[in-house]
Amino acid sequence: MPASASFAPNTLITVAPTGAETSRADCPDLPTTLAELAETARRCQDAGAAMIHIHVRDDQHLPTLDPGRLRDAVAAVRGASNLIVQLSTGGSVHDPLDRRLAVLDAEPDSCSLTMGTTNFGDDVFVNPWPFVCELYQRTQERGVVPEFELFDLGQVAALGRLLERYGLPFGGRVHVDFVLGVPGGMPGTAAALAAGLAALPEQVTSWSATGIGRTHLPILLAALSHGGHLRVGMEDCLTFAKGRPVRHNAELVGRAAELATLAQRPPMPVAQARQLLGLPA
Repeated sequence: MPASASFAPNTLITVAPTGAETSRADCPDLPTTLAELAETARRCQDAGAAMIHIHVRDDQHLPTLDPGRLRDAVAAVRGASNLIVQLSTGGSVHDPLDRRLAVLDAEPDSCSLTMGTTNFGDDVFVNPWPFVCELYQRTQERGVVPEFELFDLGQVAALGRLLERYGLPFGGRVHVDFVLGVPGGMPGTAAALAAGLAALPEQVTSWSATGIGRTHLPILLAALSHGGHLRVGMEDCLTFAKGRPVRHNAELVGRAAELATLAQRPPMPVAQARQLLGLPA
């Protein structure tokens, strides 16, 4: 792990409240409307989150990259909270690449940038190298801070290649997020996370991790023990405990905040998180 990405005194908690995979019919508590997204942002900030990772839904609760809807979502969250607004450039696995590039037009603070193609269950999450390079250069031009999403060790190596070719992101900081437990990616184990950390390029300044499904808590605890930051939310985990579904994203944020405080690395305030990521105050 790069020395610049060693133990931080506070923990950045990112909430990913919706995602693109779960249907509203299967999970009625999933926040899919703009009003629900705004309410979720407010409650999650109160619970300890400093950043929100947003997938947007349309009026039928289906994933969309409609430019107007994206802008409305950014405005709704900013009107309800001070959270750092990060838009997903992944959309759903079916979205075309040109629509995913256009996400930056909604002027978020940050965006996700996945470092390669991944088998995603029965689907394929397509991120060809030319697309990755174009999206990265657009973030530099637009002043959007990317969060590099890493699903396997090959993508960790690809990050080093990208930084060597195009330099540092806007703001000069390099923040990555390990996504573990996706069928087709790295397993959701502490050993897999440790392998990813050992391979990180020296330019990385901070990192977080999230475990999908039942790997959620093991990866959360492993990330804290290694000095990392946390991503939680109903995009990644719909079960709070055995037999007990998540009722609100704030529950997952609150538990993460309690565990981070127990580890003597309490939740990071939004102003400090902006500094961590190289965002203007």
